[in-house]
Amino acid sequence: MTELLFYHLTRRRLEQVLPELLEKTLQRGWRAVVKGGTPERIDDLNNVLWTYGRASFLPHGVKADGFEDKQPIYLTTEDERPNGAQVLFLVDGADTADVSVYDRVCDLFDGNDEDAVQAARMRWKRAKDAGHKLTYWQQSETGWVKKAEG
Repeated sequence: MTELLFYHLTRRRLEQVLPELLEKTLQRGWRAVVKGGTPERIDDLNNVLWTYGRASFLPHGVKADGFEDKQPIYLTTEDERPNGAQVLFLVDGADTADVSVYDRVCDLFDGNDEDAVQAARMRWKRAKDAGHKLTYWQQSETGWVKKAEG
């Protein structure tokens, strides 16, 4: 069964959190797909991953780059997994039709946007009803705090 982790962003923006989570993913030897809601958002994230840190590099690509199957991190707006990723990151309310092809799905949502919070609650309920293992994380002053499991 796929493990779903919900990340409630309240203190730091997605552009700050996502690179850190992707670094941890690669350190474990996993590949990732990042699915966003719009092509413009994917373009923004593509730029962020090139420039987020002076001493950091996250190998990634989009369809236009080619070699989709070789990308450790693949950015898209589609339900696709050309790199055989074990982890899916859903951002900006993006959703997927089938979480079961992944070992882990990370749903990152803006806790300062009430619509985003409500949509995340609906995704949580749907995943819980489907019997997936769930963990809910919320940002605090000192880092991530596990608030719930399901």
